[in-house]
Amino acid sequence: DCSLWRSAHKNRINMAFKGEDHLDSLPLPVQRMHLIQVDSVQRWMEDLKLMTDCECMCILQSKPISIEKEEQNELILSSQYSTCDNLQLLLKRAWIISTELTRIAQKLEKNRWQRVHSMTVRVNCHVRSMINEYNTFTKNSSEEMHQFEKLLIDKCSEFTAFTERCIQTEDEQILKSMKSCINEALTTIAQYFGQLIELVLTHEAQNLLRQIELSDSVYATESAINSLFSLTQEGAHLCRIIAKEGGVVVLFKICRQDCFRCLYPQTLRTLASICCVEEGMHQLEKV
Repeated sequence: DCSLWRSAHKNRINMAFKGEDHLDSLPLPVQRMHLIQVDSVQRWMEDLKLMTDCECMCILQSKPISIEKEEQNELILSSQYSTCDNLQLLLKRAWIISTELTRIAQKLEKNRWQRVHSMTVRVNCHVRSMINEYNTFTKNSSEEMHQFEKLLIDKCSEFTAFTERCIQTEDEQILKSMKSCINEALTTIAQYFGQLIELVLTHEAQNLLRQIELSDSVYATESAINSLFSLTQEGAHLCRIIAKEGGVVVLFKICRQDCFRCLYPQTLRTLASICCVEEGMHQLEKV
């Protein structure tokens, strides 16, 4: 019995290998269909792993934690995270989106349609999460920012629909014609995204500078100066924004008040960071 089982098992293995040889001899579209049938679940699992986290965050962040009043929930959120932490989270999300957009452009050049689509879905989730997160910790965003948020979300949805159509066809002519539309959509998304981030960072820099300028509390002023310093450490672009919004003038006002003498070291350190860029040096010369 054992010998018969081994013989039958060997025959099955040989037939399997012959089946693979037969598959190799088939036309390419037929091979692709076979691969789709065999690997579709595996590929779906891989894509799901990439997009589940973002999608869960989108859903969860739009729901209240409890049935308590909204004001109490806001108080809990504000006590857990500082402005600096929220901005760090925003910048991290923005960096991820920027990286993903670059990678999509690279995959598009190579006609990797499946990867383009899965990455587009991921970007869509990240954009929605970023906007939800930001709107959770800011309550006085401008109308212009809301307009850019809507434009960006709409364009991302349109972009996802484009790429979904691409993975549903193998017609090279259709794909070629759609590639220009996708490139155009990708460029527009990058522009809207860049403008929205610029508005957000400018808005937050203005808020911090307003806190420093209007506050009589040493503790509140110190917290705002430390958050401003953290922003300067994120790169020259943020230093330029702070200088443009009058950061050098505001910080020098702190250095002229005896009641804030204990904050001089932090203030001068922040000034030094801002003045590492040309705009900061111009403001310093004026002051």
